Amino acid sequence: MNTTQTIVKMVFDRSYASIKNCDALLTSFTDEQLQKEIAPNKNRGIYLLGHLIAVHDDMLILLNMGDKLYPELHKTFIDSPDKSVAEIPSAKELRACWSMQCEVMKQKFDSLQPEEWFEKHTAVSAEDFIKEPHRNKLNIIITRTTHLQYHIGQLVLLK
Repeated sequence: MNTTQTIVKMVFDRSYASIKNCDALLTSFTDEQLQKEIAPNKNRGIYLLGHLIAVHDDMLILLNMGDKLYPELHKTFIDSPDKSVAEIPSAKELRACWSMQCEVMKQKFDSLQPEEWFEKHTAVSAEDFIKEPHRNKLNIIITRTTHLQYHIGQLVLLK
């Protein structure tokens, strides 16, 4: 295994472990528990689940891997704060979206060669990428894994 392959493997080992941890946590909650706020006057668990789906959906665009799977969730879970939208999908629907999204994304991620992860993502111009080659596809995975870990820490508070 060369250095590039090792780096990519390290990042994805952590990313997939984080998703597995999130799955285990989500499975441990009832739909009613997901309706609770993580702290008084803070986001509910169901909102955080929808938010994670919407943020991960954006990765498909950033990584130039196709269209979002759930574009309808963006307005509710990224553009709007929790409890400001009257009707949101049920916990059952969001759980199914999360599972499907994780499967689809893993298939797409596994289809790339290690070197392709060091190519620019769609939010950086070619000119800027020359100056800042760290603004690559792999960096998107790193930042989204950190984001996922942050919200897992919040979801734990529902226990």
